Amino acid sequence: MKRREFDESDVRVRPGKRSRPRSKIRPEHRDAQQAMVISVDRGRWGCVLESGTGQLVTAMRARELGRTPIVVGDRVSVVGDRSGQPGTLARIVRLEERSSVLRRTADDTDPFERIVVANATQLLIVVAAAEPTPRTGFVERALIAAYAGGIAPILGVTKGDIADASSFAAHFAGLDLPIVQCGIADSLEVLSDLLDGEITALLGHSGVGKSTLVNRIVPDADRATGAVTGVGKGRHTSSQSVALKLPRHDHSSWVIDTPGVRSFGLAHISADDVLDAFADLMDAVEECPRGCGHLGAPEDPECALDELESASYARAMAVRRLLAALRTNEAW
Repeated sequence: MKRREFDESDVRVRPGKRSRPRSKIRPEHRDAQQAMVISVDRGRWGCVLESGTGQLVTAMRARELGRTPIVVGDRVSVVGDRSGQPGTLARIVRLEERSSVLRRTADDTDPFERIVVANATQLLIVVAAAEPTPRTGFVERALIAAYAGGIAPILGVTKGDIADASSFAAHFAGLDLPIVQCGIADSLEVLSDLLDGEITALLGHSGVGKSTLVNRIVPDADRATGAVTGVGKGRHTSSQSVALKLPRHDHSSWVIDTPGVRSFGLAHISADDVLDAFADLMDAVEECPRGCGHLGAPEDPECALDELESASYARAMAVRRLLAALRTNEAW
């Protein structure tokens, strides 16, 4: 018997398990509905559908989104069971572009950014006139984060019946910063007008009365937070952000209660990120020498901000104080 001769055409190679290329084709999900994320808890997102009755649904993140961060305030597209019935689970398949982002880092040396809230139009910075003593450093850092994130800041002062905070508030003159008294003894009429039609994130130290304020703004907040966080641990304990619909306002009015702040690092923010929020100042700093930090003498003796006049100069000096706070690592 003649022995058969073999050549390369006889070789059979079994492909490896991961050698087959994955398809980049993704389903279009034409039936997806727009929703707003109002709570996040251990891999489950509470979402309110933006069409129809505003149904609250619980959703998971679709596999194709990978580890894409989805936070309270995000606009998403959801598919699947959108009935909102107990035990049902929809699926988030798209994350829409954000109009604003409030970010922080653990400290000023931490390169990892944490997104606190997305798509907020306003940031209500809550401080107490006393007990605890208000700190300019905290407000300055919150203002920096707001300006850099494209969010309009408001300063809310509680416990005005204990102490006068006018001298503290004067520290921020020149920034066109709205300041509203919102303590337990104050009327909320002015604040209510500011919140109307806006998505407002609340930020403050523990103990300043932020939770009390939320319960005044949204009288059924305690019951509402229990419902929206029912997808995970249960009731809201100020350890996670949660969005609450404002009663007696239109469908676009929300407040987002954020956890009490212990640290607010700004490692991700530069001086130009802050100045971008002030069009008149940005025009001026175009005349600054390269590498100018806009802090004035002795660090930046040729800074163009020093040449401004009148109201623009006062605003420039107020912004310069923010830039100085951005450069310091002192505890606040």
